[in-house]
Amino acid sequence: MSTIIPFRRPAPARPARAGCDVAAVAGDLLVVLDQLEGLVARAANMDRPRIEVERSVQHLLDAISAVERASDTLGEGSSISEPA
Repeated sequence: MSTIIPFRRPAPARPARAGCDVAAVAGDLLVVLDQLEGLVARAANMDRPRIEVERSVQHLLDAISAVERASDTLGEGSSISEPA
């Protein structure tokens, strides 16, 4: 009698819910944008030194830009070309 153990190759992963996942992420990004915009308004009214407020607001505005770029990228789908 032999002690050979047969190994099966795992089935390749299939993105069965890819469309749904993209829609869910896009929706979440919109929620994050709304939250960041609210944070900008609150940060602008902080009782802190002016330079600290300005830097905080600028960082939040940069975050908004990054989230908008992520949202745009999702909308473009597979038509995105890699940077040179």
